[in-house]
Order: sequence, then structure tokens, then C-alpha cells
Amino acid sequence: MHRPDGPRDSLAFSAEESDAVQAAITAVAPTWAGGQRVTLHGLFDRWKSVIGEVEEGYSWCAPELSDDIWCRGVLAKIWPKLPARVREIRRPELDGVDERYRRATIPWPGRAEDDAEWWIWRIPRRLEVEASEQRGEGWPLGWAMMPFPKPDSVEVIS
Repeated sequence: MHRPDGPRDSLAFSAEESDAVQAAITAVAPTWAGGQRVTLHGLFDRWKSVIGEVEEGYSWCAPELSDDIWCRGVLAKIWPKLPARVREIRRPELDGVDERYRRATIPWPGRAEDDAEWWIWRIPRRLEVEASEQRGEGWPLGWAMMPFPKPDSVEVIS
């Protein structure tokens, strides 16, 4: 039987676990924007992809980052609904990619580090912009709506 998360997860999860995983996902986010079914593997892959972009230098605007990290919010919502063994198997991977995101970002000034949705309240350490979008020492175009001055620890590269 083909499992929604492909060969990697189907080897580790029983049919009942896979069905429970998909039911949890379907209850929160049944499809991606393009209409494809959301899977646990897909959520992890998307989260890792976003982190890779942030590590290299995020080249999109602040609202785009909010859209891109949507996958982490879905993971948070489904996590308590997943079978315990699935959480146990995937927890080290989630902790590892979350740590990468923390290292590639800085905390939003004035926000507690332990907020339930901590990933929302972080800013990439490196913003990659076109030279024409650079605005002196402040936020570049696409980030100017931030409600605080650009921290010195945020590097803007072109």
C-alpha cells in the first residue's frame, strides 16, 4: 500500500500511524496552495528549504517570510495530534531544523524567546537584496514595515 509520505516514512510508520498522520494534517491543512495534498514529509522538506534560504541570505520581503514559514505553523498544530511513536521518530529531525532556523535568525526585539509560535518572532540574520533596494543603514525595501529599527546584527547584502 502506498503511503502519503513516500517510502521513507512508510518503512518507519505502520499503516495506522500513517493514516493518523494524514488525518491530523488534513484537519489543519489538507492541500498546498497549488492543490497538492500536504504530507508530513512535505512539511519537513518545505521547512528545511525555507531554512536553507534564510541561512544563505533571505532574498524576499518580510511578508513573504511570513508566508514561507507557514509550514512550521502547520507542524506545530498537527504535532500534538500525531501518534506518540511518530513524534518520537521525527522529534530529533524537527529539533535539528528548528535549531538551524534559530541560528540563522535573531529574535524579534521585545518578544519572549519562549512564545508558542517562536518562529514567527524571528528575523533572518542575512537579507539579500538588489543594490537598488538597499537604503543606507536602515531596513531595505520590503522590510521597512518592521516596527523597530534594523538591528545591527542583521546584515544586508547585495
